[in-house]
Amino acid sequence: MAPEDRKENVHPPALTKHDVGWRRVVRNFTPSWFSINMGTGIVSTLLYILPYNGKWLYWISIVIFALNVLLFTTACAISILRYTIYPEIFRAMITHPTQSMFIGTLPMGFATIINMFCFVCVPAWGGWARSFAWAMWIVDAVIAVVTALSLPFLLMSRNDETHLSSMTAVWLLPIVSTVVAASSGAIIADILPNPQHALWTVIVSYILWGIGLPLALMVMVIYLQRLTLHKIPPKAMIVSVFLPLGPLGQGGFGAMKLGKAAQTIFPQTHTLDESSGPMLYTMGFLIGLILWSFGLVWLFFASASIARCKTFPFNIGWWGFTFPLGVYAACTCQIGAELPSAFFQILGTILSLCVVVLWVVVSMGTLKGVIAGHIFHAPCLADLRTKEDGQDIAKTA
Repeated sequence: MAPEDRKENVHPPALTKHDVGWRRVVRNFTPSWFSINMGTGIVSTLLYILPYNGKWLYWISIVIFALNVLLFTTACAISILRYTIYPEIFRAMITHPTQSMFIGTLPMGFATIINMFCFVCVPAWGGWARSFAWAMWIVDAVIAVVTALSLPFLLMSRNDETHLSSMTAVWLLPIVSTVVAASSGAIIADILPNPQHALWTVIVSYILWGIGLPLALMVMVIYLQRLTLHKIPPKAMIVSVFLPLGPLGQGGFGAMKLGKAAQTIFPQTHTLDESSGPMLYTMGFLIGLILWSFGLVWLFFASASIARCKTFPFNIGWWGFTFPLGVYAACTCQIGAELPSAFFQILGTILSLCVVVLWVVVSMGTLKGVIAGHIFHAPCLADLRTKEDGQDIAKTA
């Protein structure tokens, strides 16, 4: 048979019921969709803590918070449906070097809901809401630790070799989840009526912060080496260059919030020396300022990479813009509140408004993609189909 005839006999695989309709959406609903919760949640938080705020911004933040809860519930329901109907996809997803990293977006998205619950619901609903918020945070912290420890180990234990050129900043996602949980722990500690419970929360939060931030900094060193040796990522992944802002912004915000909580709780519980609380507060601010300054470096690298790229296709990865910039803006606002400094307050407000505008743009693009249907794409399914084809060939042979 001539080569031309063999080419004519090759046909694309026929579509099945799993490749159309709602089943296609469910099959292609990857963990990366929880990044929408991260972006939406940080926008609601920024509008709530904005230095120059107003009553109308408060109500807008509550509306976005309610929307985020709806989106998170929907994403969880579809994810459960996905792995219930197609259990084989879970193994393909968890072993995929990129898609598995997005599992870290789940606890981070949940943490933004917990934060707003503390800000809005606890003052309105009282005692039971405090206990409920604490319980939610404990669940989130456990998920964050399991995610931060297991996913990097799975990446290390892969059978095939991982090349430095294929590395992206998404390696940071599961690790940063513990830093986000630590920041939420500081917020939880402020609402707990029992000082001893608040002390436990602060101590555990410091442990979470210590697990995540140093490991994230090590990954950032590897990522800087990857950028230096193999240049900036391709256009499809270019947005990921903003992800290093996440651990720096959230780490700085968390250090300041934990220090502020320790300043109040340590003297109440007679923990360590009398000066330990104020000392941790001062250290927290200094660490926050240093991490914020280091974030300026990565903000420049990311902005320069985007400017050099000029145009790049829209995909679900665009949500990688919102949360890192959002937590960096939150860190800026917190520095302005602690100093206090009009410069940081104004800069934090400007950055926050930029994040809000960016959130609107990315939301519109996502909505168009959902309506058109082309945004639903799961790279891990390609590996699953390859394995299934290999099994079919082996059976036929």
